[in-house]
Amino acid sequence: MTAPLDLPESASQAAPEAVVAGADRKAIQGRSLGQIAWMRLKRDKIAMTGAGVIVFLVLMAVFAPLIVSWFGHPPLEFHREMIDQDTQIPKGKFGGMSWDFLFGVDPVWGRDLFSRVVYGARISLLIAFLATLLSVVIGSLLGVTAGFFGGWVDTVISRAMDVFLAFPLLVFAIALAGVVPDQAFGLSGDTLRVSLLVFIIGFFNWPYIGRIVRGQTLSLREREFVDAARSLGARGPYIIFRELLPNLMAPILIYATLLIPTNILFEAALSFLGVGVRPPTPTWGGMLADAARIYTVPHYAIFPGLAIFLTVLAFNLFGDGLRDALDPRGNR
Repeated sequence: MTAPLDLPESASQAAPEAVVAGADRKAIQGRSLGQIAWMRLKRDKIAMTGAGVIVFLVLMAVFAPLIVSWFGHPPLEFHREMIDQDTQIPKGKFGGMSWDFLFGVDPVWGRDLFSRVVYGARISLLIAFLATLLSVVIGSLLGVTAGFFGGWVDTVISRAMDVFLAFPLLVFAIALAGVVPDQAFGLSGDTLRVSLLVFIIGFFNWPYIGRIVRGQTLSLREREFVDAARSLGARGPYIIFRELLPNLMAPILIYATLLIPTNILFEAALSFLGVGVRPPTPTWGGMLADAARIYTVPHYAIFPGLAIFLTVLAFNLFGDGLRDALDPRGNR
């Protein structure tokens, strides 16, 4: 038999005090995967800067009428007095830039360039967001269906992806947008053009995200939680919507943030080629198309081009940071 261990009197007296002190402390709380991802994302200053630019652009598009009423003039209002009738160049320095016209005026009609850039954000962001949403919904549903069921279902959907990926999208978009009349499907004007562009860009871009979701589903369907759901009698739709799609939200969100700038560039390209939203509605691509015919006023192309550049860069930086934050194998 071993002798009892003699402890110092100070140690025996300190134990109750430590217990009382520890009782007052807040219990340690666990963190969810979303909280961990948010902590990682907050540490990425570049990604947060991109997110700040995105929020600024969205607010600018939403409150465009208010901003224009404070700092500019209506985007369709002509100011011919600002144009030199002999040279067709805006009066003053730097394309007529002043406190009344922050970005100057266009050299054709004298319209406020600042107001047109602000209103152009509405069209570009609206088309990009809606087209991305359409692509994500179609691509996610078809991708997870192909990856989960396999067999002939996977074969049919995969071959459809190959057909869409091999399709000359730009040529088709130019042809379709060019032949649609001014009134169709009960729509007209800008509503018809925006709806048409959303359909063209969104419907024909779904295979890109569909392939990513299909590849992730092929891995997830062999995991233990899917086998457990099957053992409890869960059917395919339940497993897809309650088990697989929640675990696919990270790659879907990441690819969506990277698809939005691609759609912005695509819309700008269609507007530049004259098959996007019809003038005089201001769009960034349409403004670049007008500026391409005028070489004496470089600022007419600089400001809409800079708006496209900053928007695409902000979304790419934020998407890259979001990918690092949601990656469980990241070491950030």
